[in-house]
Amino acid sequence: MFDAVLTRETIVFQFTTLYYKVDDEQKLEQFFSGVHLPLAEQLTGLVKSELSRIEGQPGGQSRFHMAYSLYFASRASFEKSLASETGLKLIEALKPWADARLIAWYFAEAFEEIAKEPDRRAEWARF
Repeated sequence: MFDAVLTRETIVFQFTTLYYKVDDEQKLEQFFSGVHLPLAEQLTGLVKSELSRIEGQPGGQSRFHMAYSLYFASRASFEKSLASETGLKLIEALKPWADARLIAWYFAEAFEEIAKEPDRRAEWARF
């Protein structure tokens, strides 16, 4: 049984790109590592990034290959970052992939809940 206390942490703004599975996986990986990743890492205001290589979904295969999420302190920080020269280059590079329906993308307000062990000192005191 999961017996931990969930606590709400800092709210951030998230920009995620979902890459669909494609026939030419090498081309996708080259684009991601050679274009998407280097541009994303240069964005001002970026506080965290996260890459997920998707292995499947409940019941079988997923149509997605990977997800790449960028986190910013606020929506204003995100918008300022995308309006920068680097941000515009990133969107310009991603747009043909979106137009070809090889990626899906979204932005959202996000928060984390982190499991913390409950304080059990009172229970342990009886032993």
